[in-house]
This record gives sequence, C-alpha cells and structure tokens, in this order.
Amino acid sequence: MDRPLPGSAHEALEGFLGHWSGTTQWEATAWGPARTAAAEVVFARAAAGLAVTMSYRHLDADGSKAEGVGVFTMDRAHPDTLWYHVNSMGLPPEAPARASWHDGTLTIERRSDRGAARHTLRVEGGRLTHAAGLRLGSALEFSPFMTTVCRRVPETAAVPA
Repeated sequence: MDRPLPGSAHEALEGFLGHWSGTTQWEATAWGPARTAAAEVVFARAAAGLAVTMSYRHLDADGSKAEGVGVFTMDRAHPDTLWYHVNSMGLPPEAPARASWHDGTLTIERRSDRGAARHTLRVEGGRLTHAAGLRLGSALEFSPFMTTVCRRVPETAAVPA
C-alpha cells in the first residue's frame, strides 16, 4: 500500500510532517537550572501512514544532548491518537499515552508512579510549538517544564550526481 488509510495517524498529523529546527527553553527544576538548547524535530510517515514517528534532539551549549523518539498511531475504537515514547533519560518505555485534539492542538497526558506530564503540540503560522508541564507528588497543577519553538526547515533540492 502506498497511500495512507483514511483515519490514519498520517492524516491526523499531516501538518507536523517534516524537519523542524529551533530552540527549547527548559525551566529550572530539581534536575537542573533553567537553560536554552538548540532543538531539531523530525516527523515522518511510517507503516503506510498508519503511524507517524517524531524524532527529536536537544543540544545544550555545553555539548550535552537529550534525544528521543515517539510513534503516533490511531486507536480505531476511540477518537484518540496514541503516543509511544522513549528518550535518552534511561527510563524504560511506558505504555502508550492517549492524546486528544482540541482546536488544532494535540494534548498528551502521560502518567507514571513519578507523576504526570502534559505535552501540547501545535503547528500554526509556520511554527511548531511543543510545551510540556509536570505535576509531581501531591501537586494539583502542572508546572511548566519546557517549551520548544521551531520553524520548518525547507527541503533542499537534490543535487544531480
């Protein structure tokens, strides 16, 4: 099959596809100080459009890196997008998180015994914005953790050999 199926992850995430470059602002937390990092994000079709991968890398000024990969797919039994995710923090992958759409924003909530994280992803005006908040321990509200803002990297024409 060479085209995505109706209702596929590709169809839902069409506006995210491509290579993005920008910056990530990390908030000060118990794990480290506030800082800014260069960010690269790539969304690509996978499995005949039934999935979309999201690869990302953050590069701090001191040369340290954080990276991860996510796979989005659709739950045909519910109007949800599922997000499988693993990153370089060294924690084992968790069960997929359910995501929902509201006014063009994809919101994902992940829960574990450590707490909860809420991610929002949106493409608007040529910008990809990915924000995340954390709710740890007995906190009632999510605290901002990171915000990534990127612009799409133009595709370069192939150079003939």
